[in-house]
Amino acid sequence: MPTCPKCHQLIKAEATTCPYCRCELKAYGHPGIPLHRATGEEYLCDTCTYHEDDTCTFAKRPYAKECTLYSDRSQQLDKTTTKRYGLGWQHSLQLWCQRNQGLLMFASLIVVSLLVAFYSTRGR
Repeated sequence: MPTCPKCHQLIKAEATTCPYCRCELKAYGHPGIPLHRATGEEYLCDTCTYHEDDTCTFAKRPYAKECTLYSDRSQQLDKTTTKRYGLGWQHSLQLWCQRNQGLLMFASLIVVSLLVAFYSTRGR
């Protein structure tokens, strides 16, 4: 069972507020939105990924003690250690064709038009 961050009493996992001290545990009273809290005198923004890359839109930035957007930069995966598995050139080509169907149709229409124009002038 989790504990309340304020009074350290045991609480139910689905609780949105602490039954002992009425501390809000979930953002906006919704169990699906976690509410991150700073410990001690530190601000959450000091260790947040969004603050680091300047994409944070939170109004209390850079002095936020509670935040729903918080993403701990120490928990982020190191991009150099993650290995991307290749799917092969055939699969890559298939995905590219699916993403660019309009472009392929337009290009094939131009090619067919040029072929018709070429063969019609050749016969004269």
